[in-house]
Amino acid sequence: MPDTYDLIVLGSGPGGYVAAIRAAQLGLKTAIVERELLGGICLNWGCIPTKALLRSAEVFHYMQHAKDYGLVANQISADLEAVVKRSRGVAKQLNQGVTHLMKKNKIDVHMGDGKLTGKGKLSVTKDGKTTELTARNIIVATGARARDLPFAKADGKRIWTYRHAMTPPEMPTKLLVVGSGAIGIEFASFYRDMGADVTVVEMLDRLVPVEDADVSAFLEKAVKKQGMTTMTGAGVEKLEVSPDGVKASIKGKDGKTVAQEFSHVIVAIGIVPNTENIGLEALGVKTDRGHIVTDGMCRTNVEGIYAIGDVTAPPWLAHKASHEGVIAAEAIAGKHPHAMDPKNIPGCTYCRPQIASVGLTEAKAKEAGYEVRVGNFPFIGNGKAIALGEPEGFVKTVFDAKTGELLGAHMIGAEVTELIQGYTVGKTGELTEAELMETVFPHPTLSEMMHESVLAAYGRALHI
Repeated sequence: MPDTYDLIVLGSGPGGYVAAIRAAQLGLKTAIVERELLGGICLNWGCIPTKALLRSAEVFHYMQHAKDYGLVANQISADLEAVVKRSRGVAKQLNQGVTHLMKKNKIDVHMGDGKLTGKGKLSVTKDGKTTELTARNIIVATGARARDLPFAKADGKRIWTYRHAMTPPEMPTKLLVVGSGAIGIEFASFYRDMGADVTVVEMLDRLVPVEDADVSAFLEKAVKKQGMTTMTGAGVEKLEVSPDGVKASIKGKDGKTVAQEFSHVIVAIGIVPNTENIGLEALGVKTDRGHIVTDGMCRTNVEGIYAIGDVTAPPWLAHKASHEGVIAAEAIAGKHPHAMDPKNIPGCTYCRPQIASVGLTEAKAKEAGYEVRVGNFPFIGNGKAIALGEPEGFVKTVFDAKTGELLGAHMIGAEVTELIQGYTVGKTGELTEAELMETVFPHPTLSEMMHESVLAAYGRALHI
């Protein structure tokens, strides 16, 4: 007889394992199916280990600029193998933490390839052995994988995806990064700080194109100052791999194609949802360009089947997946069900300088028909930023001029990924400029810039 559950979660990434935990907390008999490692791509090969790499690069950068802080540090060097080893250790520690959470919450873990075989039915195959499971509800949380260039598949030697870039066989000397979204620009930043000559090619007309245009412009100036080469409105047309490197044919915004030599290439042009061969077609689950279509409660068009995370619609962010896991579990249990507003999901990019945002950009707000009030405050006007030796960056806020609603916030500079949640709480709580102005911010902190940006939108900034 097959094992029977109230809920089976297919995939144990930040969406899947959180969904399983929340379901178990609500009294549902729960199982999780994972084909590789608990924690999924994010914990093992994405969000967490990349931040460990970036932290090492950040410390290396500060060591090289020790004299700026009145310190002396001589003969500074980096050990790439040790940096990678530390990153993998961080991932392993958190993987073990998820394993502990599964045991603590009495969630059954089935390792192997999962496939929907009928309504409420799922099979798990490992080492040629198949186990049949049944459940009243199933959450699909199978995530996504890196998209390859159609003319050049990643080989792990000269052409890398993010996964190869996290465990490099050698240090690149001259690196080409294709794509300037969060993944691309983070690896560009890491390898530049570690000493590589880095070129970034972006098909659209600016770096980090989903961000506010002012942020993109600031980032481009910052990375060029660091010695990075950027090519926007450009595309890679061909990659020719040899034992010694890669010859790339790059078509620039002027329409001319030039050939350049690189030691390695990182391809970061998007993701492909993991929806193949898991039984969706047979059950009639609706998809859009491969991504599963869901409603505000993460329900698919097939009763009893839910979907969360990167396998569904954008934004493709770990914290969005986790919150969707909570939404789906609570909808299934019928306790505290609530939908999520995509405009209240913050985004963070951990390059140097960091980028963080939530809500509408200034351009998107105007496109939507809003009359806007915009506030800007620079890092150079903040005492804590100057004391930290981090005077570059700004905080930008966008308000509805008629109602005072906070429509969006956009930040670039040191530690902004830690600051953005203040604006996210404000947006979720539907605060207006009045409440934000009347909030007391501690001194001296970087967060004071958030206050000043709001004041600036209404002509009341105090320190500039």
